[in-house]
Amino acid sequence: MAQRYGGEHSPDGAPKGGSQPPKNPFDGKTRTRAGGRVNFLFLAPLPLVFRAFFRDPTGLALSLVAFAILMLAAWLTREGVLAQEAYDARKIARRPAIPRKIFGSILTGAGLFVAGYVGGSLVNSIIFALLGIVLHFTAFGPDPLRDKGMEGIDTFQTDRVARAVGEAEKHLAAMKDAILRARDRGLERRVESFQTTARDMFRTIEDDPRDLTAARKYLGVYLLGARDATAKFADLYARTRDDAARADYERLLDDLEANFTARTQQLLTDNRSDLDVEIEVLRERLAREGVRMDQT
Repeated sequence: MAQRYGGEHSPDGAPKGGSQPPKNPFDGKTRTRAGGRVNFLFLAPLPLVFRAFFRDPTGLALSLVAFAILMLAAWLTREGVLAQEAYDARKIARRPAIPRKIFGSILTGAGLFVAGYVGGSLVNSIIFALLGIVLHFTAFGPDPLRDKGMEGIDTFQTDRVARAVGEAEKHLAAMKDAILRARDRGLERRVESFQTTARDMFRTIEDDPRDLTAARKYLGVYLLGARDATAKFADLYARTRDDAARADYERLLDDLEANFTARTQQLLTDNRSDLDVEIEVLRERLAREGVRMDQT
């Protein structure tokens, strides 16, 4: 009987050592909105700089002020878009402390008002300002103005989770920055795969803040160690291209990913067990009150 060939380097072959292939780092991700439209906001004010030097001193000053206001509006808009993406990615999240996109809309109107006043009438300036505010608001929308998924949840616990996840995200970002020094696309993808696994745990903890105590060591000690190991490995590998060191580092990532996955599954199992206990207690209370429930 013919047998299909398969090996470590074949398309469907298992990796060496029998370990599971790394997760796709793009699983569950969406394309960022901080792209073309936001970048255009940084380019649109540039003509003001070139035209400023062909005006009288007052026109020069006003043009540069308009340029500065519009650049500040573009920066606030980009930060607001990134903040909303972080807000949307989480099931439990607080609204951004500063409504950056709304401020960006107002500053866009203010910048266009000043730019229009340089070469036109007050009426034209007002029209430009109103159009700028409306078009900016239409293009980027408002900031999230309310907390999400926090009804009935202890705010003290969610604040603790938010701080812990924030610190953990800093460790992941440091890992990503460090591995770039190794100049190896395969390792970069491997680190991204581990980041995806770690963020699965973050989302699980955000769903039930009580899990933070059981997972604090993973968010702190383990990620801090992974960050430091990545930095040291990247510096060594960039100089020596040591294959043995590369293999050791990949095994470290395999172990970390396996442990994070196992802990996440355990947290989910514990949450299901807690739910079953709550349901059973509720059934017993209803039964004592004379309420009968059909068993499913």
